[in-house]
Amino acid sequence: MSNAVICPLCKNGANTVYHKGKQGLFYRCNTCGIIHKATTDYPSKVSEKARYLTHNNDVTDTRYQNFVSPIVNSVVTDFPPTAKGLDFGAGTGPVITKMLSGKGYAVTLYDTFFHPNKQALQHSYNFIVCCEVMEHFHHPNKEFLLLKKLLKPRGKLYCMTELFSSEINFGKWYYKNDETHVVFYSEKTTKWMQRFFNFSEVKIDGRLIVFTA
Repeated sequence: MSNAVICPLCKNGANTVYHKGKQGLFYRCNTCGIIHKATTDYPSKVSEKARYLTHNNDVTDTRYQNFVSPIVNSVVTDFPPTAKGLDFGAGTGPVITKMLSGKGYAVTLYDTFFHPNKQALQHSYNFIVCCEVMEHFHHPNKEFLLLKKLLKPRGKLYCMTELFSSEINFGKWYYKNDETHVVFYSEKTTKWMQRFFNFSEVKIDGRLIVFTA
């Protein structure tokens, strides 16, 4: 059974059943360490969009601004306002773009559902922000290849997600309960990604993961 399942990140067939519950069936890849939901349990595009529309992403909400501040502060520290940025998976409330725009940065929006600007994917960027998005990737191999391609040399990809670790009881982990969360990364996974996607380095600070081209 495990040999019939292909990892959506590293494309290896060495996957084993990790958990089965009301949220669906989950596998763990023995190569890159990613935990991924069975594709048969993925939400449809209609239900996925409906779920995102329930998010109360008010860009003026100070709690929301505080939540994304690690990315905003990192961008401001690493790049001048002349740097070109992309908010990938901006969603219904692109708060990072609003906060950076207020500091003089030019940031382009892209989102499959809410900002489907394919032209944005024809340019290259000094930095890309990807906040609470990577756990939604149905094809993380394809999506990270794209993100790496969109970065200029020494550009940075700022991601936020909750990493899984061995200290977490997956069966009781709240993060897996969102039906649109289909892949879960660990520190092992991010290091594998650094090597595979040819990033020069990766740094982890809590929920913040920064890949450098």
